[in-house]
Amino acid sequence: MQKNHSVVITGIGLISSLGEGVEKHWEMLNASSLSPRIDSESFSPYTVHALGDVDWSKQIPKRSDQRQMETWQRLGTYAAGLALDDAGVKGDLSITSTMDMIVGAGGGERDVNVDVEILNKGRTTTDRGVMLNATLSTELRPTLFLAQLSNLLAGNISIVHKVIGSSRSFMGEEGSGLAALMVAIARIRSGQSTHALVGGSYNAQHYDMLLGQELGQLLKRDGWSPVWQRENCLGGGLVTGSGGVFLVLESAEYAKKRGANIYAVISDFVADQTNRKKIPIEKTLDTILERVKGNALLGQNDLIISGASGVKGITGAEKTLWDKNKLAYRGISTLFGHWREAQFPLALALGAMAMKKKQSFKALSDDEQPFDGNLESVIVSTVGATRAEGMARLIAG
Repeated sequence: MQKNHSVVITGIGLISSLGEGVEKHWEMLNASSLSPRIDSESFSPYTVHALGDVDWSKQIPKRSDQRQMETWQRLGTYAAGLALDDAGVKGDLSITSTMDMIVGAGGGERDVNVDVEILNKGRTTTDRGVMLNATLSTELRPTLFLAQLSNLLAGNISIVHKVIGSSRSFMGEEGSGLAALMVAIARIRSGQSTHALVGGSYNAQHYDMLLGQELGQLLKRDGWSPVWQRENCLGGGLVTGSGGVFLVLESAEYAKKRGANIYAVISDFVADQTNRKKIPIEKTLDTILERVKGNALLGQNDLIISGASGVKGITGAEKTLWDKNKLAYRGISTLFGHWREAQFPLALALGAMAMKKKQSFKALSDDEQPFDGNLESVIVSTVGATRAEGMARLIAG
């Protein structure tokens, strides 16, 4: 059995604050003026990249299915349907019945009213442990525990789109998106799998998501600015966004056999989770870039698609890496916001779109240089706001 199958991207499903679908997003990425869709009032002083109106029934036909999903699950299920459509396999049970599914998931959406009650009681209670147990046992509805299970996103995709091969869910910030891709790529390369649906989703428009980020002192508190320009902002620098992204990955042989459209080949992939207190992030990023580029000499025909979060220090270190290596780069959080678990799959999707077109999309801020040449490869990068980092290299299919 061959143990080093090439891994190709054959389908992209994307829904964001900018709209939905590959062509819509490519159009917005090349629009004459930069126009992120942001909401700076609903969650003031925090800004989010907010969804527009979505007709969920386009990819989730049954109202009963829609009702039992939280928004992050709807986003993921919707994006999964778009990816299957794009790959030309939606509704083909001979393919979806053997398709692996690997999801980078969060912890679901919490009962905000109960959270607020706990926080308010915590200000006046000395024995907070007793208070917390009592409140959780009396105020949480039993079904909430089911609604919060991370693997229910995968479950809903299985139910709605009949993707019923093996299923795995990884949980934990940017690292889960990296892990999902790492496992999918490894399975296909080794011959354990021939095709997989991989991705995630994030709902920024939810108080508990903002609370979790702000408790870590990560959120930007003085409005929107391009991702590379937040080093001196008020707050931590992070501006989150809502969206969902899934990709269909296949072995080159499987894709060729069924005549699939190929966006790009994933030639190399490296993920890590170093202790940043012991090893400087700059050193880690240098090492990962050297490993992921292999013997390739990166230059003016290579592009960086960065999922940089905007968090102070971390984002500055990443920008220094690209500038030092004289590489053109695009910071996608400027336009999309940060999607946490889905950030790496989002960057990979945009990189694959560029690779298919063999051209970069336009610079998203004054920090980024124009890119006029024919694209030879894309390095996709994500550096977690607090932990987890990884890169992939894409080449033409």
